[in-house]
Amino acid sequence: MTLLERRGIPTVSYTAQGFVRDARRSAQTFGLPELPIAIVPTPFTNQPPQDIRSMVESALEQVVAGLTQPIARMEAKEELVFLEEEWITFPGDGLEAFQAMNERFLAYGWSDGFPLVPPTEEALERMLKGTRRNPEDVVAILEPGFGTGTVAKIAANAVMAGCRPEHLPVVLTAIECLAEPQIYLRNKAMSTGPHAPLLWVNGPIRRQIGLNSRVCALGPGAPSFANTVIGRAVRLCMMNIGHTYPGVSDMDTIGSPLKYSACVAENEEESPWPPYHVEHGFPPDANTVTVHFVYGICELHDFQSAAPERLAEVFSTCAQNAAQVSTGLWLIGRRSDPRYGTQEKEHHTLFICPEHAQVFRKGGWGKEELRKALHRLARMPFRLLMLPKEPKALALAHPELTWLWESPETLVPVLEDAGCYEVVVVGGAAGRGAFFWGAGAPVTKPIQP
Repeated sequence: MTLLERRGIPTVSYTAQGFVRDARRSAQTFGLPELPIAIVPTPFTNQPPQDIRSMVESALEQVVAGLTQPIARMEAKEELVFLEEEWITFPGDGLEAFQAMNERFLAYGWSDGFPLVPPTEEALERMLKGTRRNPEDVVAILEPGFGTGTVAKIAANAVMAGCRPEHLPVVLTAIECLAEPQIYLRNKAMSTGPHAPLLWVNGPIRRQIGLNSRVCALGPGAPSFANTVIGRAVRLCMMNIGHTYPGVSDMDTIGSPLKYSACVAENEEESPWPPYHVEHGFPPDANTVTVHFVYGICELHDFQSAAPERLAEVFSTCAQNAAQVSTGLWLIGRRSDPRYGTQEKEHHTLFICPEHAQVFRKGGWGKEELRKALHRLARMPFRLLMLPKEPKALALAHPELTWLWESPETLVPVLEDAGCYEVVVVGGAAGRGAFFWGAGAPVTKPIQP
């Protein structure tokens, strides 16, 4: 809308009542807070055609007014808190000041809901010693608020998350990953879905900074302290630099505990396969961070199977979830960001525990054989895959596949190809892993000190 309006083409968008605040904030972010909207009672999703038609018609006067009347220029109503002073002082003894700071930051929307470590000048200076980068260097511009993520701003959020200086390079690199066009952060940050950044770290830095790759790698507790605070720092940066604030831009229908923190290290020592970063062209001694936005987590449990074929068949059932956005999404087109021309396939991530990885190895399977098996086995009837999708979209994205309407029980792969399955060895003993439904593809970057 913003691009069209700036070219002199009037626009109006239908907006459900519950999303008016989000629409106003988004328009303000893109520089035209006065963009006209036509407000309807509820979203058009899951509504019968006659109800949608009724809502459209009842708002036609708003549409006509928006298209024909000059835009009434308005002052932007700033809902976020921006302070002129560089430092805030909280009086009282240590505990009183700590409580006052946390209450104020929570009221401002700067907190994830857990107690924050005070980002004092001394704490920030100490954190910045964890990197060679200049504090004013720009690491990334984070959507949807287009906030400028300098080293110092990211470090301040790392302090609040409880990070130590040695954790900062990992956080900085993760933020660089978020800003890659391939991630399509605006889509993830402003969605009604539970998109959360899942991080995994490879290389010697895992041990150097105490990242957990084994028991309870996703937390909680002391073994996963580094994992927890690094993941938390990334979320705080998304909020306080990228303005991904709940109820303002983040319109997640229910929310997700993965949004607080989801970070692990690959268990390279107990993996029978090359580590993830080596698979993707990095030297074994390189340190890397991978970020993959995921919707949710499902257990990979099997104490019985001792053959790779059986284990792969069990694992493939996780992907066969018709109620999940990315299941069969390739049929109606790839996720894309029109500004950059990027088109990304949907990917899923599997955390394979060492015990299961050994089952595959003993059967002569590597990660590639597992990926191919998952793609072959994770298939569903075309009819079921298309139930939650717009039929016309298939004709636009894949006109060569419209014959499937005449053969609705034909089995179709849930992901586009075998390369859409990411495999990482994580965890301790016993046959339990984790499956993550992904949104788009992951991004991996080398960690810079």
